[in-house]
Amino acid sequence: MPPAERVPARGSVTPSVPAPPPAPGGAKGAGGPDRVAALLAGGELTVTGRITDASNAVLYGTVTAVPDGGTEPVAVPCVYKPVAGERPLWDFPEGTLAGREVAAYEVCRALGWEMVPPTVLRDGPYGEGMCQQWVGPPPDGSSPRPTAADGLLALVDGTEPEPGWKAVGFAETGPGRTALLVHADDARLRRLAVLDAVLNNADRKGGHLLPLPDGSLHAIDHGVTFHSDDKLRTLLWGWAGEPLPAEATGRLRGLADALAPDRPLAARLAALLPAADLDALRKRTGNLLAAGRHPLPGGDWPAIPWPPI
Repeated sequence: MPPAERVPARGSVTPSVPAPPPAPGGAKGAGGPDRVAALLAGGELTVTGRITDASNAVLYGTVTAVPDGGTEPVAVPCVYKPVAGERPLWDFPEGTLAGREVAAYEVCRALGWEMVPPTVLRDGPYGEGMCQQWVGPPPDGSSPRPTAADGLLALVDGTEPEPGWKAVGFAETGPGRTALLVHADDARLRRLAVLDAVLNNADRKGGHLLPLPDGSLHAIDHGVTFHSDDKLRTLLWGWAGEPLPAEATGRLRGLADALAPDRPLAARLAALLPAADLDALRKRTGNLLAAGRHPLPGGDWPAIPWPPI
């Protein structure tokens, strides 16, 4: 039986999540990722509700601040995950999930990919926690949040994927019935598969992928990453064993350089991750470059997360 979930001890939040009132300027005035991250770190954090279907405490709200050089306040919708609301896990040190989420953003940015929304570690109404820009429509019931099922994942009959799709494996869909789980042969997903291999992501589910109408793909929920043991669990096994794209190889070389102990990225990650996990990150990056291929599932850890979506 898992340990009892801890919840924020100071005050309470509403069980439903209303849309926050608009602020002058709006989130569109926030600018690029670095500017958004600065606003998230320094603005006023207001909690307006709780995402109730998450395993840990996930609070929704806004960060409001006046950007450098601006005159009007900007409100950035955000997710705030206080450390006090993290459920203890048997295999990850207690109180480290928020830092791992921030580290995932840092590594994604170092690779030159804007897939993880801007994420910072900051104090808030329930103590220190991860604060990340909310991607997609506000969770007020007016419109559904996009999910990876929107053209990126599917269950199909047969034993081989159609052109344009990659097979993951077979899934039980009922008594005596199976279907083939597939994901799109999509360049955005392939970058994410590389990122997850670097992060050692132990929980890449379909619901953590957010494709947006502008064609961008965002990835969220990176609390169980960077473990020093091999724990890669993902739905993106379609390229397993295939050569890495040239673009990915070039990005990994840049990341390897940025992870050198005397570089700024390494210093930032050292404040977010245990030393053993940072060393393992360097080793994984080097191993990926040396192999030149997408990793294969390991035999000591379930390869696909449950539930998969």
